[in-house]
Amino acid sequence: MSSNILITGAAVRSDEQAKLLSESGISVLQLELTDEKAVVESLVNHNINIVIHTASSLVPTLALNLLAGLAEQQKASGSRAYFIHTSGLSAFCPETGWPQGVMKDSGPIFETEKQLADSFSLRKVIPPLFQTICADSDFPKTDVTITETAKALGVTSFIVVPSTVCRDPYNNSCLDISPRLTIFPRRQRQRAMEPTLRDIPNSCVHISDLTEPYGLIVKNIIQGSGDTIPNGVHGHYFAIAHKMAWWETLGRLATAMEARGLVASSETQVWASNEAAAEATGVPEIFVGIFFNSNANIIVDNAFKLGWNPTWDKNRFFENIDDEVVSVLELGKAKSSLIDSLFLAAKNINGEE
Repeated sequence: MSSNILITGAAVRSDEQAKLLSESGISVLQLELTDEKAVVESLVNHNINIVIHTASSLVPTLALNLLAGLAEQQKASGSRAYFIHTSGLSAFCPETGWPQGVMKDSGPIFETEKQLADSFSLRKVIPPLFQTICADSDFPKTDVTITETAKALGVTSFIVVPSTVCRDPYNNSCLDISPRLTIFPRRQRQRAMEPTLRDIPNSCVHISDLTEPYGLIVKNIIQGSGDTIPNGVHGHYFAIAHKMAWWETLGRLATAMEARGLVASSETQVWASNEAAAEATGVPEIFVGIFFNSNANIIVDNAFKLGWNPTWDKNRFFENIDDEVVSVLELGKAKSSLIDSLFLAAKNINGEE
């Protein structure tokens, strides 16, 4: 089947990137995803029947507009339409309300998400501050809405759930592990996490491995088997390639920093308080515990069934960890829309303007 694919959010973030892609023969759309009419017209006019949505994991309106466009395109072309949504791993942690215990991604993920979205009883373990954040938009509610809406519209849907993503965002080396690993000290002394940091194994995936589940899903769609692989209520694909322990990771970073003369010692220390940890990492204080002390107990199954074979493991991660230090030295701290949203939520909780 002939398919035009729209990727939202990930490919183009600047005019320079748009120009480079255009020179490579890739069409670049400047599209306001909150405008349903514009989205529908664009998908139909450009004959787009596959959407890979990475622009937002939390805001359902953007996804619903894209689904509406796919439904119209499906009617106009007579061809099947497919929607691949990107969710967030933090929704699947016990600390944010996910049930305790291990679950395969081929198991009752959708059913559990629906319970989380509909039933307060399953979420009573979440601190009040997180309940406030989840009141209007959250991963489970968005995932459920997308799955149910896609089914109602006759669009086949999939949900890919990345773990912590490793990669320098500006070149092909490893590692941009989010603000959690940007720990350059301000006073020439090493700092670790927070007083209650547990050595929780954190789920990770390299960006080159993360792109493969998307590619495998698209490959199956193009080959005509997009409706026979797990999809809809069974279509969660978790991208977890390996685990790494925070303390070991911090120790490796500290050693790399000492070797460059950035700190006096590679010995890691414990922050004196959550306030100190928040100041050093740029995370709102009320989120420090959840941000650093949570991890999902999900076993990858669906992606492996498609043939996913990640090439980056913990050892390769540690072998390249000095590249993270180089990236921060050369490029500064990477911007994070997640952190921006946490600060906005913190202001709402505290009643700030």
